[in-house]
Amino acid sequence: MSTIRVIGLAGWSGSGKTTLLTKLIPLVAARGLRLATIKHAHHAFDVDHPGKDSYEHRKAGARQVIVSSARRWVHLHELSGDREATLAELLCRLSPCDLVLVEGYKRASLPKLEVFRSEIGKPPLHPEDPRIVAVASDRVFPEARVPVVDLDDIVRIADIVMEKAEPLDAVLRRLDHSGIDGSA
Repeated sequence: MSTIRVIGLAGWSGSGKTTLLTKLIPLVAARGLRLATIKHAHHAFDVDHPGKDSYEHRKAGARQVIVSSARRWVHLHELSGDREATLAELLCRLSPCDLVLVEGYKRASLPKLEVFRSEIGKPPLHPEDPRIVAVASDRVFPEARVPVVDLDDIVRIADIVMEKAEPLDAVLRRLDHSGIDGSA
């Protein structure tokens, strides 16, 4: 893949999106792709902890903190009342990679693999969302207009993800025109 391609994993809370991603990432990476992920959180979260220098810098008022070592670096950006970044803005901040897997943003206008589990008790998303390109599920949907694959068939899911991901520029154009952040 020569250009950045993007696909989302969408589903209700508890459907297993993160579990599926943690199985999918090593398989796709083993195929030689450089991966990035974006995860939407519906609540306040912190990746830093009291007592750490970077935490103390933020608490003292720094709006941005970069922590760097020989193994990794992280850029913390404190919003301090500013609006949440849009998915398009976050996609534009990524370093070069081959494939971006977006978890959450179920209403965003990007190609998405729906992760569906019957036990959640919520309706499937794919009948109402034309951007869902496939479903990974614990049940069959004979009436589905898109491919449906078993949640445990990680190889087939990886194939679908790689086949259905779209170029970043096409996704950004659609996100800009949709006016929907898609974070819900």
